[in-house]
Amino acid sequence: REPKSVLDLYGAKPGAASFANNCLLARRLIERGVRVVELYDADWDHHSGIATRLPAKCRDVDQAMAGLITDLKQRGLLDDTLIVCGGEFGRTPFREGRTAKGQFQGRDHFPDAFSVFLAGGGVKPGISYGATDEHGGAAVENKMHIHDLHATILHLLGLNHEKLTFRYAGRDFRLTDVYGQVPKAILA
Repeated sequence: REPKSVLDLYGAKPGAASFANNCLLARRLIERGVRVVELYDADWDHHSGIATRLPAKCRDVDQAMAGLITDLKQRGLLDDTLIVCGGEFGRTPFREGRTAKGQFQGRDHFPDAFSVFLAGGGVKPGISYGATDEHGGAAVENKMHIHDLHATILHLLGLNHEKLTFRYAGRDFRLTDVYGQVPKAILA
């Protein structure tokens, strides 16, 4: 289906304060040369009501993010714009440890395996990097530590994370602690 308007492309309603509307605003800021734009979308802490709340959140964000990427690509801005989409941690691949008859059905916090979406800005398009076991409980392929992710983002922004090292109180410090490898397989 062809979108009827730019707002339709993003899934936004005119005047609505939504994630989709914020994606449209982000595109406008990027067009005007703003170097860093951060979008925040709340209410992802689905410890209950996951069967209805999660699909609705995904629908809102997926359509808006696809609209933003499409728009940036059509305007020739995607190659110079790095999009990073992720949360503060992962979610368990199974329902929280409450009874099947309980009213609370959600997913708990899970730091062992999680997904981050990168697009544009020097990232190879159309690839998936890394995998978990069949239950989603542990990273098993192309494991990437959070320091690796930070090193990769800095690299894509044109910064060598290793050159940001400074010594304080007899210890080396940097944004990636003293770790971080950039996986060349995801670079365009």
